[in-house]
Amino acid sequence: MAENQSKAVYVAEQVKEDFPILVNDAAQERRLVYLDSAASAQKPNAVIDAVEQFYRTTNANIHRGVYHLSVESTMAYDRARARVAQFIGAQNAKEVVFVRGATEGVNLVARSFLQPQLEAGDEILLTLMEHHANFVPWQLVAEETGALIKIVPVTPEGELDWEQGRKLLTERTRLFGFCQASNSLGTVNPAPQFIQEARAMGIPVLVDGAQSVVHGAVDVTALDCDFLVFSGHKLYGPTGIGVLYGKREHLESMRPYQGGGDMIDRVSVEGTTFAPPPERFEAGTPNIAGAIGLAAAVDYIDQFDREAMQRHEAALLEQATGMIEGMDGVTILGRASDKISVLSFLVEGVHSHDIATFLDVEGVAIRAGHHCCQPLMTHFGISGTNRASFGLYNTEADVGHFVEALHKTIQFFK
Repeated sequence: MAENQSKAVYVAEQVKEDFPILVNDAAQERRLVYLDSAASAQKPNAVIDAVEQFYRTTNANIHRGVYHLSVESTMAYDRARARVAQFIGAQNAKEVVFVRGATEGVNLVARSFLQPQLEAGDEILLTLMEHHANFVPWQLVAEETGALIKIVPVTPEGELDWEQGRKLLTERTRLFGFCQASNSLGTVNPAPQFIQEARAMGIPVLVDGAQSVVHGAVDVTALDCDFLVFSGHKLYGPTGIGVLYGKREHLESMRPYQGGGDMIDRVSVEGTTFAPPPERFEAGTPNIAGAIGLAAAVDYIDQFDREAMQRHEAALLEQATGMIEGMDGVTILGRASDKISVLSFLVEGVHSHDIATFLDVEGVAIRAGHHCCQPLMTHFGISGTNRASFGLYNTEADVGHFVEALHKTIQFFK
């Protein structure tokens, strides 16, 4: 959407009508209050229709055919890349690599960018609040090269202790990877500050933007990050599609992550030369429909005033927090001063899975467990939490139903 085009009025109750899975059918025995968008968001009609339309009218492999259908499919795929690049503020669409999700994006950088540079004793700086996707790939390359993992600690409130963290940026640090917003605590980290301090020491930075791109505008050029990853399915788009943004100079220096068709320049018995980025990192037939669906998701959310959406989600978080923090036996985990709309909590004496199961009976879908953040949970001495996460389609009525169901659940276990 052009910047000078006026934005549509954002009203959550009206937006919900765009999501077929959330529309209340009079024939249904219960309503669905979906509060697990941090794991995977629901899909609007615009996304569903875009994917269906591609398969019905345009389906053909890209970059390989000279016939009309293949050309149309290629053009649609290329438009999707350009649209996503615009969405995140990339200066060039060639800096956007389509991957399966944030997880593959991190693995690609770990293997193709960082591992060839690592020597024994080198250091990789991460934070204690990282999702496993931004933890395990670095551990694997560290184990194989003799590099060391250093961890920025967290405060009891669930914020990063940067006074300690900046001391871990040293001449041996080869990369700093951190989440811009925590999926388990909701904490929003001061990414510009972190990047600036790392940049001053010549340390490349990877930002996990899987949560942040959903809840506010992200501009990779303004951030000046070296890499950023995110997944389409959290951004109201299809599963199996995601984005790795990388500065062009980095992508051009990186070897391919996988070999196969469409990532080559020339193949001979003697050897192979490779296509330039981003094609170099997109071996085989890509998720064409997924890329088109992701572009449709970007168009869908970008039609609204993003600041109005942020204010609404913040109000839902404030409402839910205020209503449950006084409940008997409830403890909220994550009290950062700046949060996305994620509410993690514990109920004394009741396993998180039991809470989530009983809430499901009331039609409320929340997440229970360690949220792929086991190091963080271990730090707090717990096995997991319950987590309610709010999306652009959630309403005050959803929060009320959630709180009522939680109260009933706690009373049952008493």
